[in-house]
Parts: sequence; C-alpha cells; structure tokens
Amino acid sequence: MTDSFVTPDASRARAERTFAALHRIAERHAGTDARRRRHTNPYLPDAYEAVALVTALAAGGAQAEPDEEPVDDADLVAALTLVPYLRADVDAMEAGLLTLARARGLTWQAIGYGLGLGSAQAAKQRHERLCARTAPD
Repeated sequence: MTDSFVTPDASRARAERTFAALHRIAERHAGTDARRRRHTNPYLPDAYEAVALVTALAAGGAQAEPDEEPVDDADLVAALTLVPYLRADVDAMEAGLLTLARARGLTWQAIGYGLGLGSAQAAKQRHERLCARTAPD
C-alpha cells in the first residue's frame, strides 16, 4: 500500500519503469528463439538492443514474424524510457576511451580530430564534461 503523504522515490520509480520497459519489449518482440537471435544476448535484449529492435520494427528495417505483435505506442514509450541509459553508457564508454587515448600519448588535437571537433581545447573540454557526468555520486 502506498502512503499518500510520503514523497515518491523518483529513482526507484525510474528503475521500475526501466525494468518494465525491457520486460515489455522482450515479451512482445523477443519471446521465441528466432526473435532472440536478433540480439547479442540470447535471453533478454539489453537497453541498446531493445531500442534498436523497436526502432527497426517500427521503421520497417526489421521484419516482424507473422505471429508477432506490431510495434505500438507503448512499445515506443518503453524504448524511449531506455534512451537515457543508452546515453549514459555511451558517455561512460567515450570518457573511458578518451582517458585511454591520453594515457597512450595521443594529443588533444589528435583526439579532437577523431571526434570531429574543431580544436584541442574542445576535445579537452568534452573529456572534462564527460568525466564530470559519469563520475560516481
């Protein structure tokens, strides 16, 4: 039972929506062996795979099986729920890659070139922002 006078826990609600989003997409679009073979993980798609699958099915880039439910609005909302996690994963991966590049002696200019940025300063500032965003609380 929920107490109406207690402030809801936003992070818990977000975690519950994330689980529900993955479960919904897996149940509707990864319920058979053939459907799961579209993913790297044979049991449950990760956030990237779930979003990519819903996008591909909705846009016609992947063919649904004859008995598969079509992508509906709730599937799209479920996929959108997972986007912040994708962004956080990519940010953490990029921050780690930039740290590795610097540790191996790449200049900020070379890193900026690789990222398509206009200057060494822009690359360094990007690294600082990513590190600040991905640092543990």
